[in-house]
Amino acid sequence: MSKGKHPREATSSDHFGKAKDFDFRQIRYVLAAAESTSIRGAADLLGVEPSSVSKAIRDFENRTGVGLFERGQFGTRLTEAGRQFIEQAVPAIRQIWQAIQCAEAAGRVETGRLRVGVITTLAGGFLRELLCRYEAAHAGVRLDIRDGGRQDHIRTIRAHQLDVGFFTGNGEVKGCNTVELWRERVHIALPRSHPLSRLEKLDWSQLVDEVFIVSRFGPGPEIRDYIVRRICDYSTYPMVEYHDVHQETLMHMVAMGKGITPVVEAWRGVTIRDLSLVPLTERSIPASSI
Repeated sequence: MSKGKHPREATSSDHFGKAKDFDFRQIRYVLAAAESTSIRGAADLLGVEPSSVSKAIRDFENRTGVGLFERGQFGTRLTEAGRQFIEQAVPAIRQIWQAIQCAEAAGRVETGRLRVGVITTLAGGFLRELLCRYEAAHAGVRLDIRDGGRQDHIRTIRAHQLDVGFFTGNGEVKGCNTVELWRERVHIALPRSHPLSRLEKLDWSQLVDEVFIVSRFGPGPEIRDYIVRRICDYSTYPMVEYHDVHQETLMHMVAMGKGITPVVEAWRGVTIRDLSLVPLTERSIPASSI
């Protein structure tokens, strides 16, 4: 008994293998001829010579082995096979065009999901306003906002698991495009009972003997490095304590007198009992988008 081949479903690669044998320009000519009911009318519609339309249709009919048009003094009219082809081809082409438009919209981030990494509060300030304005202008996009540290966000951007990240600093990041979006003042968060909280502004030289506290989670390590760079300018090494808490809890710890910490201006939009924010006399490292 002979063995036959097992039937299998046609895959997308099977269909592509067949479709790539066709010149899709020929299909455009067929559709134009069907719409205008004449070779000359199709040529005028497409902006080509009538001979080009006639040859393209003939080549397509020869390749398929099916006559799509009857030709005569009346011009061209569809055969039954041609009518069935048009009925199925037009919806298919519309679907392809829709797929192209959807892909273009996704490429412009007009639809779908935008994954955004942040390392600061969204309580207020430029970043909150920017994201709100973006959502208002792109109703088809859902913002997926994720907290994290600078290095974590850079790693996930490089792995294409994050679309954009907002960080402090304006340095180049290897493998990423960067642009500086805005600048804002650095503030020092202090307990309201601290003598320095009554000042209108502060300088780093006034903070060399203070105890700084930072989160062990992002952006705590970056903040700790920032403190060290600034305080070490005054020939002393700062006292910086790590705590296993996130930024909001850290701010409450500051209000309780556990230490002080530098924060971005956006934290002015958060009301925390017994907490004061005093701006520094110098500009912060510019915030930038990656």
